[in-house]
Amino acid sequence: MNIIRMSAFALISTVTLGSAALAQDPPKEITIATEGAYAPWNFTTPDGKPAGLEIDLANDLCARMQVKCTIVMQNWDGLIPSLQVGKFDVIMAGMFITPKRLETIDFTQPYAVDPASFAVAKDSELGKLGLSADKFRLEDEAASKAAIDGLKPMLKGKVIGVQAATTMQDFLKTYFADTVEIREYKTTEQHDLDLAAGRIDGIFAQQTALATTLNRPEFSDFTLAGPGFVGGIFGMGTGAGLRKTDTKLKEMMNAALDAAIADGTIKRISEQWVGTDVTPVK
Repeated sequence: MNIIRMSAFALISTVTLGSAALAQDPPKEITIATEGAYAPWNFTTPDGKPAGLEIDLANDLCARMQVKCTIVMQNWDGLIPSLQVGKFDVIMAGMFITPKRLETIDFTQPYAVDPASFAVAKDSELGKLGLSADKFRLEDEAASKAAIDGLKPMLKGKVIGVQAATTMQDFLKTYFADTVEIREYKTTEQHDLDLAAGRIDGIFAQQTALATTLNRPEFSDFTLAGPGFVGGIFGMGTGAGLRKTDTKLKEMMNAALDAAIADGTIKRISEQWVGTDVTPVK
């Protein structure tokens, strides 16, 4: 009889907790964290303020949700741990939605899809080919393998810079570890400096971030090169990271993103900052 009572109590408790989770009150204030070192997605202005595509989008979403937002900056490698311990509520920092990250945190729907490519010297073998319009989805193993195998002879023995603890690094380790020397950097700004100084042969990152880097005068001898890669290791696109328990906030942000996609706001903001439309296809 005691066992039956305990089982019934456990069931009632589970239902009650579940109902409580579903009945979360909408937050009135949230803190959004960004890296502040990944232009044009997010960066820090000379006066120390955050700016970029994701900052404009964050402010737009907060207005739609009628929520007071504070935007703070956090080193890349501390973003997920700090979210988990409650230092802030949302991550908007060019973070890809991947199965590995979904084991730890939750995400909104994607707000951007942006292929990844190489930036190399114009007079290098790969640089002479320039940027291809082709985009390969890594789930299409045959096509993407053929594209990767085609790049390997042109990159053999090169030193390629990449930001550490990112899907970009995972891609290079998975597909090019036998071809290039992978040099890891804490921020993309650091590998940009080494590329300009000739200490590395290329960098690997999102095409929009690379395009912004190469627009600067000191990178006039470099070019985007090769095809773009999406899917697979890169997940479903770029989204806002959340704690798994914040179901109401996720619902609110997804509704705001739906509206921002539908009325062309993401298209407008992305074209302003990166020169192309990164709106995900619904």
